[in-house]
Amino acid sequence: MAMGVALLADRLFGEPPARWHPVVGIGRYLAWSGRRLPERPAGRAWAAGCLGWAAGACAVTAAAAAAEHLLRRGLPDGSPATALALAAVLGLLLKPMLAWRLLREEVQAVEAALAQGLDAGRAQVARLASRDTAALSAAQVRETAIETLAENLNDSVIAPLFWFAVAGLPGAVLFRYANTADAMWGYRGRWEWAGKCAARADDALAWLPARLCARALLPWRMGWRRLAAEARRTPSPNGGWPMGAMALALDVRLRKPGVYTLHAQGREPVATDVAAAVRRGARGLAGCAAALAVLAAAVRSFGGAA
Repeated sequence: MAMGVALLADRLFGEPPARWHPVVGIGRYLAWSGRRLPERPAGRAWAAGCLGWAAGACAVTAAAAAAEHLLRRGLPDGSPATALALAAVLGLLLKPMLAWRLLREEVQAVEAALAQGLDAGRAQVARLASRDTAALSAAQVRETAIETLAENLNDSVIAPLFWFAVAGLPGAVLFRYANTADAMWGYRGRWEWAGKCAARADDALAWLPARLCARALLPWRMGWRRLAAEARRTPSPNGGWPMGAMALALDVRLRKPGVYTLHAQGREPVATDVAAAVRRGARGLAGCAAALAVLAAAVRSFGGAA
């Protein structure tokens, strides 16, 4: 029930103000500690990155565990009213770890911007993807928007829900921390070595949710082997799964120039495909949320029995 509350709060209210947003706070810590990480030598940078990542991970996970523990002590399971109150408060605490409404609106804004002109579309999609958008065609702008929707459906919604189902609020917070650290430290450049721990941790935590997300996006008539072949075309161990599933589901080609092409036999996306991707993402999210609610109940039941 807490996951339903979180998704409802996301739909109704969107993101909390930045000054109160936990993920913004995580970003501030990562920026502060990242400025203190050495770039070389490689071994020292790697060790410092691991320590900096672990310190932040322990802090945010401990805070989330303490909050959930105090909440459960204050609202112990028992009557339906206290169970409902517990789910409502837990859902509100979970909400900042999810960002489906924001993702959906930003992707939908790409098509609205393209209606004003190609330059406007390029500028809007540049808010979503860390790539050079200056020379993208209209079709490539749509490809980038659809790729971003598919990949971030997992990173920003389904993976936090998965880890909440498995490990409660600490699990969701740890994943969001790991994903944010990967986004800030995990790319090549200044933090090539210091960010390796962040990148590997995000890869490990997103591995299973990414495949669950892909299964939810992929029509059942399409085989898993076909999706796996597409997913392997990307350098990411996880990102190719939801992106490949979306490409096959919509029968469109998705490309990152010079890096990969997914479903090369597909057509170029047209104006209606971005909206179709949003609708498929919403249906996939609904299916995943239902499955994860069952998983959460099973985990809680097993924990209670133990």
